[in-house]
Amino acid sequence: MSERAVPFHCPYCGEEDLEPYEGDGGWYCRSCARAFKLKFLGIGVLK
Repeated sequence: MSERAVPFHCPYCGEEDLEPYEGDGGWYCRSCARAFKLKFLGIGVLK
């Protein structure tokens, strides 16, 4: 199993000041004080 994917920037403000937040896939942006979660949906074309 590989390491989890790490976002390069916040989807809300675009800053790169991120830290892990509350469990699997959660991230917190210190620049805009928003938390968000990433989820892997699959490989290939989604229908």
